[in-house]
Amino acid sequence: MFILTMRVRDYECDIQGVVNNSVYQNYLEHSRHEFLLANKINFAEITARGINLVVTRAELDYKASLKPQDDFYITVECVRESRLKFAFIQHIYRSADDKLVMQAKVIGTGVNAKGRPEIPPELEQVFLPQEARA
Repeated sequence: MFILTMRVRDYECDIQGVVNNSVYQNYLEHSRHEFLLANKINFAEITARGINLVVTRAELDYKASLKPQDDFYITVECVRESRLKFAFIQHIYRSADDKLVMQAKVIGTGVNAKGRPEIPPELEQVFLPQEARA
């Protein structure tokens, strides 16, 4: 499981003094990109090869709110959803008390230059057991 720690910035909060609901999607996306980099998957290089990794569905369950200066962490796991789809299972927790703030399931695929689904080989490696990875 991949874990990324972050801190809420004041400008991410709305007039109610909590993180705006749309900002959580930025947190989730940033942690997915960091997960890919940690697994030696360069999003920009894959895109340059003509394969676009795209989100096809996002399920977000808001459980609590973060406030300015809250430290938090995001867990990321990537699982096979089907032959051509994968899912990121993500959770956001407030660090001070490990309270669950959000749980999310973000489903994606790769689309090649011909508009056909294609999962790049380096992403395929993530689904293999650790001992079988190249």
